[in-house]
Amino acid sequence: MKPINEFLLRNELRVADNPCVSPDFCLDWSALSAAIAAGEPLTVHEKSRFGTAQGEWVLVESQTGDHAWKLDADSAVDCPLEPRLQHDGALYFPASFENLIRIKNLAQEHDENCSIFPTARGSISSSTLGIGARFTTLHWPGVDWAMANLGIGVTANQNSIPRELVYDVDAMLADALDTVPFPFIGANVPEGHQGQSVEGMSHGCVVAKLKTGFHRNGINWSFNADHQPIGGKFDVREDRLVEGCLFASYITFDLSPELAITKVPESFEAKKAYVEENIEASLVATVAKRVADSGLTVDEGELYSLLCYVWPSMVKMKVRDDKYAAARAKAFSTEVGREYLRELSIDELPGLTTPETTAVMLALCEAMGMPVNFVAPAFGFQKNMPYPDNAKLRELIESQWQVCREFGVSIGFHSGSGKSSENYQVMGEVTGGKLEIKTSGRYTYEMGVALSSSKDEGDQALWRDWYQFTVDLAVAGAFSDSDSERSMAREFIAATLKFEKRDADVFASPEQCRAALEALTPHADHMHWFEYNFLYVLAAHGSAEKSALGDHSPAGYKQRARFYSISDEGRLAFARRVALYIIGLARDTGLVSEETYNEANARLASYADFDSFIADISRN
Repeated sequence: MKPINEFLLRNELRVADNPCVSPDFCLDWSALSAAIAAGEPLTVHEKSRFGTAQGEWVLVESQTGDHAWKLDADSAVDCPLEPRLQHDGALYFPASFENLIRIKNLAQEHDENCSIFPTARGSISSSTLGIGARFTTLHWPGVDWAMANLGIGVTANQNSIPRELVYDVDAMLADALDTVPFPFIGANVPEGHQGQSVEGMSHGCVVAKLKTGFHRNGINWSFNADHQPIGGKFDVREDRLVEGCLFASYITFDLSPELAITKVPESFEAKKAYVEENIEASLVATVAKRVADSGLTVDEGELYSLLCYVWPSMVKMKVRDDKYAAARAKAFSTEVGREYLRELSIDELPGLTTPETTAVMLALCEAMGMPVNFVAPAFGFQKNMPYPDNAKLRELIESQWQVCREFGVSIGFHSGSGKSSENYQVMGEVTGGKLEIKTSGRYTYEMGVALSSSKDEGDQALWRDWYQFTVDLAVAGAFSDSDSERSMAREFIAATLKFEKRDADVFASPEQCRAALEALTPHADHMHWFEYNFLYVLAAHGSAEKSALGDHSPAGYKQRARFYSISDEGRLAFARRVALYIIGLARDTGLVSEETYNEANARLASYADFDSFIADISRN
C-alpha cells in the first residue's frame, strides 16, 4: 500500500470526504475487492459507460468513495490494467493512478476524439476560460454544466503548482514541503495550502466527468498546470514537478524564479559580450528579424538587455519543456494523449509589458522550438478588482494584440477574476475571442455565498465558523508588529466597515476593532472575509493561529472534510453560482451569443434540486 493511502486510512480520511489527496481514487483495494467478491452493494455510475477494444467499461463506487473500473469481458481479454478481480462475468480493477494512465491509452487508442481526458485540441487551444477548481469534486459539476449547456470547452481544471496543490504526497508526508510567503498575514504558509495533490486533481477531474456523463457531449476540455516555476530554487525538484503534471494538457511556464536571481551586466559592451558568448548568433539574428517582421523596432541595446535578462530562464524553460514532452511520450501511446498547450507568463517581468518585449519573447520561443499558444503580458491588473479605465485597457490590449496576431498567439489575462463586464467585453472585442481569462479566487467567494444562503444547519454552522476565522485573522493582523500585515489588515477592515456604512475609526484597541466586526451580520462581500477566506480550508481545527494554516496533518484534513460534507442544497447553490459566473464570462468575452447565454441562464434558474442539475450535464 502506498504511504499516502496508509496515512489516509489510518486517520479515517476517505475519498468520499477528502477527495483528490491521494493520486488514487481507490485507497483500499483489498477491502473493495472483498466487497465486490461478497456481492455487497456498490453504486454503479451508469452514465460513465464508454467503450474500448477490450469491451464496455463503467465506474463503480463504495460508500467510502473507493472506485473501481468494471469491464464487461471474460478473463481471457488482453487488458493491461492490474490487479484484476473476476466476478460474476466481469473484471474489476482498482482506480489507481497507474491504471488511469493505462485506461487513457486504451480509450484514446480506440477513439482519439473521446472527451474523457483533458486535451490540447479544438477551440480551447486558442479560446478558453481558465477555471481555478479549488473545491475539486464540489467545483466540477458547475464547470461541467456550463460547458455542456453552452456547448464550448474551457480549461476546466486550473491550479498553481506547487503553490496551491501538493506537488508530491511523499514530500508532504515527510513534512518536506516548502513554504509560500503571504505578506498580508505576515507569515509563510506551506505549499499545497488547498490540500489536494496535483495527481489527485488529475484523477478526480476525469472521474467527475465520467460519473455525470459529461464525456457523452463530445466537448474538448483542458487541464492547466498553472505557474509552473522555472529555475531558481525549483531546479532540485524539477523532475517531480514534471511527473506530477503528467495529465495536464496545458502548461503555464512561469520564469520568475530564475529571473529573480539573474543579474544583468550594466554596460552595453558587457551585455553584448554576454550575448555573443552565450547565444548563437543565428538565433539572435532570427529573433531580431522576426521582431522586425512584426512591424516593431528594437534597438541593439534594448535587445541585448532583454536577452541578458531572460536567456538563463529561457534555457531552463527549454529543458523543462523537453522533460514534459519526454514524460508524455513514455507514459502515453497516442499523439492526442501526448500533446499539450504552452503559455508563457511574462507578467512577472517588471512594469507593464511593452509590445517589443512580447515580440522578443515570442520570437525566442519560436526559434527555440517551443512555440506557445498563449502569452500573458502584464496589464497592471489588481486581483479581484475591475480595471478602472476601459479606454486605457483597450489601448493596452490593442498594442499587445498587434504582436500576438502576427505570431498566431492568444492573450492570457492573469488575475482575471473580479473584472467588470465592460472589461471582459473589451478583452473579447480586441482579441476576437482569442484569449484566456484565468479565474480562481472568485470561486471561493461563491462557496461563501452558497453557504451563507443555505437553510441547512450544518452549512450555516460552517459559514459562521468560516467568517469568524477571518475576523480573528483580521483583528490579529490589524495590531501586528509587521507594517505590511498591519496596514493590509486595516485596509480590509476599513473596506468592510465602509461597505456597511459604519465608522472605520476602530483601531484604538483590538477589543474595539473586534467589537466593530462582530457587530456586523456576516456577509461574503466583506473585504476581510474575501481576502482571508482561502486559508480556512486547511486550517487545523479551524484555528486562525498562523501555525495552523496550510496544515497537512490529520487535523488539517479533518477541517477540509467539513466542506465536502455540505448539504445537497449547499452543493446546488455552489454549482449554480460557479456556472452562472462562467456563462457570464463566456457572454461578455463573446465566446457565446446572448441567445445562448439567456437560454443557459434560464435553465440554470429552473432546478429544484441537485440531482436535476447533475442530470442536465449529460446533454446527449
